Amino acid sequence: MKEPLVECLIEEAAWQGIDLAGLSERVARAVLLDQELDPDAWEISLIGCDDARIAELNAEFRGKPTPTNVLSWPAQDLAAEEDGDEPWFPEPFVPGERDGLGDIAIAFQTCAREAEEAGKSVHDHVTHLVIHGVLHLLGYDHIRDADAQLMESIEVRILAALGIANPYEI
Repeated sequence: MKEPLVECLIEEAAWQGIDLAGLSERVARAVLLDQELDPDAWEISLIGCDDARIAELNAEFRGKPTPTNVLSWPAQDLAAEEDGDEPWFPEPFVPGERDGLGDIAIAFQTCAREAEEAGKSVHDHVTHLVIHGVLHLLGYDHIRDADAQLMESIEVRILAALGIANPYEI
């Protein structure tokens, strides 16, 4: 049996209700395949936490002591230099061996609240956020306008392939 792409640590029991480990494995594989990367060559660490834990992480790493939905820590800086350009392609540190793409944390309460406010299922919203987090690990970002358009278009494409509607349509 293959090693999982996503090593999932559940810190918040509410995540068990949507099988975050299984969902994140399927979604991360879909993202890597979309990006023409071999899912069996990489690994990702994901923490399913609560709002209190993600607020601590957000304060520590971003200086924002509030809950957020998802945080990502890429193992490599792959960001494009020019707004709207594709990020750099990740290269393993040791060719032929699995390598880490980075870490993701996702908070149940914020995700559930956002899903309810948007009239979406928690499953669909979390699927979107895992895609978003994995794309961050691959160097995509949304601070600059053209970068945001590129990242959103990829999210929408992957969501459609997974049978989930465009979350950016009003």
